[in-house]
Amino acid sequence: MKTLLLKLSGPMQLWGTSSHFNTRHTDLYPSKSAIIGMLAASLGYRRDENEKINDLNKKIQLGIRVDQRGILSKDYHIARKFDSKGNFDTTYVTNRYYLQDAVFVVAINSEDEIIDMLENSVKNPYFQIYLGRRSFPVSADIILGVNDKSIIDNFNSLPWQAQEWYKKRNKNNEKLDIYGDIGCFNSEINKFRKDNVISFSQKNREFVYRCEVESSVRNDDVTNHDVFKVIE
Repeated sequence: MKTLLLKLSGPMQLWGTSSHFNTRHTDLYPSKSAIIGMLAASLGYRRDENEKINDLNKKIQLGIRVDQRGILSKDYHIARKFDSKGNFDTTYVTNRYYLQDAVFVVAINSEDEIIDMLENSVKNPYFQIYLGRRSFPVSADIILGVNDKSIIDNFNSLPWQAQEWYKKRNKNNEKLDIYGDIGCFNSEINKFRKDNVISFSQKNREFVYRCEVESSVRNDDVTNHDVFKVIE
């Protein structure tokens, strides 16, 4: 079993799981469905190839570490609708929320051949991969490396990926929150999250609930470490 480590960082990100109609919310950290979507896009899967997407979803175990909490930002939109004759009909107002300056470490664990395939596809994506919206591209250092460690061992040993200004401002914060699939790490804290994808089809998108565990790792464990020993 191998683990692929990805770094999701950028000026803006969007990770919605429960938005409808005119208000578009974002979760405070990436959803599993979003990560599956990124990986599927990099592999060249189409939105309606449900069997391939579900197979990928079942074969990987996912963990997320919040290295830099994003700032919630609101974008106010107005759209006008006109009838077939060009006459003004109505105005739609939408409110869209994003995360600014967030940094996440995503750990993906699976069989060696699957991780090798995913690493290569993220390096050479078939379709563009992005952070929730096409206008939010991934950073050049998205791949942190591949190793044989478990998800929790990587979260305990990988150096803090936050920006320097954020580290100075939060140096007294001893913990980084981590989230993952059942079995990623021991935790008594768990919750249901509607981010288990069944279909990405534009005609019939479908997501169901999965159980997600929550814990934390200490900052001093992840900062006093040699990065070159992690990326083997």
